[in-house]
Amino acid sequence: MGSTKLFVTLCVLPLLASSFCSAQLSANFYASSCPNLQTIVRNAMTTAVNGQPRLGASILRLFFHDCFVNGCDGSILLDDTATFTGEKNANPNRNSARGFEVIDTIKTRVEAACNATVSCADILALSARDGVVLLGGTVMDSATWPERCKNS
Repeated sequence: MGSTKLFVTLCVLPLLASSFCSAQLSANFYASSCPNLQTIVRNAMTTAVNGQPRLGASILRLFFHDCFVNGCDGSILLDDTATFTGEKNANPNRNSARGFEVIDTIKTRVEAACNATVSCADILALSARDGVVLLGGTVMDSATWPERCKNS
């Protein structure tokens, strides 16, 4: 009986907690904190795709592989450290995933304009969107990472 109550409590508690959060995706999330973000990303992607058109598709593939495993968290962009093997150099990505240098360049430019403001996941999402558009795909608003949960 006690374990049933505990199980029900553990199942219901997250549902109740979620009612106190309000997180909405917004295409303009960085409009005030990093107003040049979309221009920085678009200009860098334009240069990259004009130089090597396949990079548009490569960045889209990076975005897909980032989102497919554990959600769109930018983890595919992680470099190796002395104590950690990042996804970037993991066996499934080695010699197949391309475009990391483009994202690294964009991240450097974004950090120069808006230090510690824009997530790597959002940079990857915006880059993938712009890569698709530059290759003739449909333009659509790209919602960036939601505002953090706020208690009401």
